[in-house]
Amino acid sequence: MMNRETFLTLWDNLRQRHGITLRLIDALPADRIDSNPIPNMRTPKQLLFHLYGQLVREVAKGVVSGEVLDTPDEAISALKTKDDLVRFVNQCWVDADRAAQSVTDAQLGRMMKTPWGSEMPGAMAWTVLNDEFLHHRGQLFAYVRALGHDVPMMWDFAHNAPEYQPKAHAKG
Repeated sequence: MMNRETFLTLWDNLRQRHGITLRLIDALPADRIDSNPIPNMRTPKQLLFHLYGQLVREVAKGVVSGEVLDTPDEAISALKTKDDLVRFVNQCWVDADRAAQSVTDAQLGRMMKTPWGSEMPGAMAWTVLNDEFLHHRGQLFAYVRALGHDVPMMWDFAHNAPEYQPKAHAKG
């Protein structure tokens, strides 16, 4: 079973991946967040709303509370501009990080309800979130490229904003 120490190590890795994602969002043209750079897929705004508003924030909070809540799709209507979208993503991250920092071993081991019609241990929900994050981050890489912009190397954590760079490891 996953314990808090392992969870926080994995959360730190997601923090660094989030830094790459912020760099991808920065590369999105402000006038294209509602476009379909890849036919039959979500718009960049829909993708980021789903990733951060319905997955990152709600799964992290759900591990703590015992239930993943579903952010209604209608809430996306408040995101009119790229600046709105960036503020939303940043707030979702703050909310998720606050929840993640408080996770206990007991919460990781207990069953939690999801809006997907299933129950799973908190640790399993974390695994699902990690898989979903990588999947949707990959879509965002494709979107930015389809819109004609350069993307960061997917593991280039050293060039993230300082708060999303790798933490220095203590030397023993």
